[in-house]
Amino acid sequence: MKTTRHATYNLNYHIVWVPKYRQSVLIGEVADRVRTILHEIADDKGLEVIDLTVQPDHIHLFVSSPPIHAPSLLANWFKGISSRKYNHHYADNEGEKIRWARGCYAGTAGHVSSETIQDYIQRQQNS
Repeated sequence: MKTTRHATYNLNYHIVWVPKYRQSVLIGEVADRVRTILHEIADDKGLEVIDLTVQPDHIHLFVSSPPIHAPSLLANWFKGISSRKYNHHYADNEGEKIRWARGCYAGTAGHVSSETIQDYIQRQQNS
């Protein structure tokens, strides 16, 4: 469990996104730089990267966030800031720039299953 001044939470999000046209551009130094940038974004925003995998044509990010941030906001931060930082610092020409596809996948995970939560709610109703 994590805490802020006003909340105790355990919110973990699995976010997946791809480069535009699903091009396999996330290899070698590009992958290393993107990985570093994603960790910097998490640090700047007060988020915890639980796991991160950079594949040639997609990224899997497992991140913990306070409840104030919507999953769509997290995806927008990681995609938008990473492309701006990478393109500003590392891309010399149009061919080397990182561009992300518009969509993404976002799922949630915690320490308990949905069945456990449903059982808990049912027990509260019966009390």
